[in-house]
Amino acid sequence: MPLRSSGQNRKRWRYVGLFAEEMMLCAARAEVGPLTQSFWVLLDRRSANQYAHTALRPGSREVTMDGPNVEIDAPGLHASLCLGECAPVESICPSGSGWGWTRKRAGVPIEGTVEIPGRRWQVSGRGIDDESAGYHQRHTSWRWSAGVGRSSDGRALAWNLVEGVNDPVRDSERGIWVDGAPSEPAPVHFDGVAAIDLADGGRLVFAPESAHARDDNYLLFGSRYRHSFGSFSGSLGGFELAEGLGVMEEHDAVW
Repeated sequence: MPLRSSGQNRKRWRYVGLFAEEMMLCAARAEVGPLTQSFWVLLDRRSANQYAHTALRPGSREVTMDGPNVEIDAPGLHASLCLGECAPVESICPSGSGWGWTRKRAGVPIEGTVEIPGRRWQVSGRGIDDESAGYHQRHTSWRWSAGVGRSSDGRALAWNLVEGVNDPVRDSERGIWVDGAPSEPAPVHFDGVAAIDLADGGRLVFAPESAHARDDNYLLFGSRYRHSFGSFSGSLGGFELAEGLGVMEEHDAVW
């Protein structure tokens, strides 16, 4: 993909999130045209402490992603994760005069180790793998949520829900996974970052446990980014949640 097409800069990113009972962790790498950025956020759910860092240096190796392997090597955090197999949802959607491609895997198994000073986790859980690229319109604003959980009758649930990007009525990036099998729900509505209303009458209610915020202004590029880990309750895809963990995000970008 060239740096520019359809009059827009190329944007591409990968976000991996692990949602586990004892901790939640995400790592991401992003490019907007020639600019690069990586970041990570860790929530220790036992202490409620959050740790985060953003690296803007070109060529930074603080977060590396190679196929199923994700490494974070940063002051105060080292993580080595390996992602397993999971059925994906993949879509190509219009965005102004351009377009965006994305492939989402929710409920993907993740194993590895996570270390901070004085604490080490041997993790085995589930999470999200988000790979995206495209020539999105200059001003793009969206809300997004992904998570994992269990239904009241014991089924493994996972979701990827969005409003504002890659969300046409059909062939969107929206997905609900039930025991590993994805299906596409109708368009959803985000009640801010407090809840998500689904077309079938379901509603996911979010209880935040952390908050990560970043505002950037590079004259030609800028963004307002809000990211929270937390727990979810309610219903999804016709199933009542017995437990649910994940992320809520809102992003407003001029890129």
